[in-house]
Amino acid sequence: MSDTGARPLRADAQRNHDRLLDTAVRAFSRDGPDVTLDAIAKEAGVGIGTLYRRFPTREALVEAAYRNELARLCDAVADLLQSMPPDEATRAWMDHFVDYIRTKRGMADALRAVIASGGDPHAQSRDRLTVAITTLLHAGAAAGTLRPDIEPGDVLVSLSGVSLAAGEPAQRDQAGRLLDLLMDGLRYRAPSAH
Repeated sequence: MSDTGARPLRADAQRNHDRLLDTAVRAFSRDGPDVTLDAIAKEAGVGIGTLYRRFPTREALVEAAYRNELARLCDAVADLLQSMPPDEATRAWMDHFVDYIRTKRGMADALRAVIASGGDPHAQSRDRLTVAITTLLHAGAAAGTLRPDIEPGDVLVSLSGVSLAAGEPAQRDQAGRLLDLLMDGLRYRAPSAH
């Protein structure tokens, strides 16, 4: 997928593009906003000219890397729903969400620099996340495994809270337990006959 809206990239150019974005996420998360673009290009195995052709500024690279992570998270919904029942897909996606928030937290300083320069990397985040959650909830309701009365925004806020409360790698087990509790609240239970 091209960030510029131009024609699709050749296969080798797409691989370079993807490697640059993956490397940028790791580098900004690990080394902070001051990591050099030369270091990112070298770690990605491309020349600095290739980096600058795709991302003419540091801010453009940070924003593209963040949006790429968001797209991966949201695009995972279709694959998960294809490979498992909707309630299991929802729980698996929740794990992906916690990982996404951890990555976003690691990139926080770099994202703040983008915002300070006038960019808005979060412009479409809430909408995309709400669509992803809505898709999962509707699939679960249709299958009879998730309650049909759940607001996607409530799930998003709950997931964000779990991610904040248990966002460190050492707290991953706690995050899993909290997500299991959240899933228990989302599951459909047929009314009991009295």
